[in-house]
Amino acid sequence: MKRFSFIAHMPDAPGSLHRAAEIIKKYEGNINRIQYDRRIDPSTVFYEVTASDESFKKITHDLAKIGYLQTSLKPLNFLKFCLYLPHKPGALHDFLNFTTSAGANIAFIDFDDKGRHPDRLTVSLNLEQSSVVDELLDHLKSRYRLEIIEYDTTGKHLDDTVFYVRYAQEIRKLIGESEDEFLLSFLADANHIVQELMDRGNDPQKVFGSILATGQTLMATTGDKFSAEVQRVPLTESSNLLCFQLPCGGNIFLITTQDENIMIDTGYGIYNDDVMDMLSRFGFLDEQKISRIFITHADADHCGAAGFFSAPVFMHKDTLEIIKKNNRAYGSRSEHSVLEEFYTKMINLFSRFNTPKHAKCFTNPPVAMRGIFPVLGIVTIGDLELEILEGLGGHTCGQIYLYSQKSGLLFAGDSVINFSSLTKERADYSSLAAFLVTSVNVDSELAKKERKALLDLALETDANLVVAGRRCLVCGGHGAVSVLEGAKLSAHGPIERYLPHNA
Repeated sequence: MKRFSFIAHMPDAPGSLHRAAEIIKKYEGNINRIQYDRRIDPSTVFYEVTASDESFKKITHDLAKIGYLQTSLKPLNFLKFCLYLPHKPGALHDFLNFTTSAGANIAFIDFDDKGRHPDRLTVSLNLEQSSVVDELLDHLKSRYRLEIIEYDTTGKHLDDTVFYVRYAQEIRKLIGESEDEFLLSFLADANHIVQELMDRGNDPQKVFGSILATGQTLMATTGDKFSAEVQRVPLTESSNLLCFQLPCGGNIFLITTQDENIMIDTGYGIYNDDVMDMLSRFGFLDEQKISRIFITHADADHCGAAGFFSAPVFMHKDTLEIIKKNNRAYGSRSEHSVLEEFYTKMINLFSRFNTPKHAKCFTNPPVAMRGIFPVLGIVTIGDLELEILEGLGGHTCGQIYLYSQKSGLLFAGDSVINFSSLTKERADYSSLAAFLVTSVNVDSELAKKERKALLDLALETDANLVVAGRRCLVCGGHGAVSVLEGAKLSAHGPIERYLPHNA
């Protein structure tokens, strides 16, 4: 027995759901999930069933035979027109005979014999085939005075009576041309998280809107719309730190030395061309100048461009597993969350995730402890030595931190962020993820514990450096490189804005 999913497109009429259920029961299928809401789309129903391969084949065959199985998402034709009906009994009935025989779905109809136009009937129709449109118009024009208001074959003007078809066209704009089978699967997954969030009291339209807004915001911040905030911080006589805050998502850090340049996190894949143009302005003319890459965790905004680089990419073994399983909640108590799994698939798709080809994992047992964090090893970068600290799995399983007590550096991933330094646009984008998964941390209690321990570590490091007039630099996964002022993070040093040449 296996679990299958499919989408049914059935008449908005009494008995339709019952008829589909009878077919599923006939072949001993067990319905695990069903979701239908006529407020969203009056004809579309999402199913998940458990059945044998043979039984599912028979179920879908019988559903297709009666026209219930949805296997394509071709844009419907939209036709809006007005015609003038004669004042006689049965006039509307006669007109509707034509639309019904054409298989047209009436989305809008308006007639009032006491209105400004007492003879005029205004109608909007959704039709599947353009040939049917032509045939219908020929029939109507031969009998009525007819005025075409709008005729669209792109699907742009469909109304909410065919919500999922219209929504699929918006998704196509974000991911390019895709097979209908893939889009149907994506819609089924999107519908599943809508169902989950509706159960928690959320508006389904807000959920669908947030999914689209995530992809649309990414696309709207590339090319000449790309920008970044940049900090340049000297570390030692021979090493420097650069921090690049990308429009959406995580920071990219570069540590430059006389011998090599290493990158910490890569940003989204969709930004790779923009990032490489930006880095060339700072003296990194090609990706070959990056000798090593360290990934703090598996979220797409931190490692989604890693596959574009030829340099070896170092990460925790659980980070690699998350990438392979396409589920950011892998290894946590939230692993089976519908929200987490869909969000990972969605954001990896929208952001053009490029899997690293040269991943090297930290596999050795801990060599020491740094507070509550196991030390997985030490990496040398020029005259810097950074400890690799293993996180507890609060934000994601496998998140690591890089720390130097001597140099006063703490790369804290997404466990410590200077939220006050985020622009409104970045904060708004981050809120989309928080809404869709309810919490960006897969284990909130562990996340709180990690954050406190990291801030305590930064305070302790500050106390050791103060005699030398230096500070511990907290490099969060988002926002500005900061220092602690009391209990608050404050941006460190000047911040410059990068814009592409043609912006």
